[in-house]
Amino acid sequence: MRKIVAVLGALALVATAQAQQFPIPGKPIRFVVPFPAGGQTDIQARALAQKMSESLGGHSVIVENKPGGSTLIGAREVQNSAPDGHTLLYTIATHVQIPHLYKVPPWDAFRDFTPITAGSKSATVLTAHVSLPFNDVKGLVAYAKANPGKLNFASFSPGSSSHLNGENLKRLAGIDIVHVPYKGSGDAMRDHLAGVVQLFFDGPTTAIANSRTGKVKMLGHAAETRMASQPDLPTMREQGYDVGLWGYIWFWGPANMPDATVQAVYQHLAKGILSAEIKELFAKGGSEAAGMPPAEMARTARDLSERWGAVIREVGVQLDQ
Repeated sequence: MRKIVAVLGALALVATAQAQQFPIPGKPIRFVVPFPAGGQTDIQARALAQKMSESLGGHSVIVENKPGGSTLIGAREVQNSAPDGHTLLYTIATHVQIPHLYKVPPWDAFRDFTPITAGSKSATVLTAHVSLPFNDVKGLVAYAKANPGKLNFASFSPGSSSHLNGENLKRLAGIDIVHVPYKGSGDAMRDHLAGVVQLFFDGPTTAIANSRTGKVKMLGHAAETRMASQPDLPTMREQGYDVGLWGYIWFWGPANMPDATVQAVYQHLAKGILSAEIKELFAKGGSEAAGMPPAEMARTARDLSERWGAVIREVGVQLDQ
């Protein structure tokens, strides 16, 4: 009997080791990005996929774009995947905002997913089409009050930071600007550059790039402090409107990932995130490389969830009314 128990125990250990093996030979690792190609999240994901592949000796790491549903489509793909570390969600703060935006939340970010690490820390930048007759937030508010309902603002998805920041500015400034939602920052940016939508709380990578080419004007940084890469750009808070929070683009796995797998995935991701090449790439785009350990990411995500929840309640945004 003891021999049988010993054999069963050994088999269980072997099965556990196999379940926690990362990476699984021949099985590609997928970064699921819940936005179309071309935006900040996609650009970062592709750079980090290359770095992770290098860290794993050439193992296949691919990026799959699954836009739509305010990130629900991509997130569901990961939520329903095997917890083996081969399917990871690379997404924005929307992931912890979503549960506050629905009367019946589609998920609990901490019960239905596993926090792994953050790729970058950044915040949106309020940009205006170059044709508009103002260059700062004060001028925007004055123009909007003189022309109620004539200005509109894009968001890269309903319920995202770009949407909530716009709604919060409306509330705090007492202005009437119209929300125009998109399925990703790439689509929103194209219409913004064409003047179809005049305002956009855009990601810093594309906001800075488009500002440098003279296609848009950056009005303010929607975070607690100024961007290191754009020290002359004042925050929204400095201009009289407490709009925006620091945000993260981060990696989440499905629920029930073994700790050994989480740590293995984290180590290979962090190696790339904290490399000099990625730090430089992110800094050029107005972001900071993060690479925090899983436990720290979980604490940070919970804090951000609580703070965004308060904003969402204040502005009264609901996606399932």
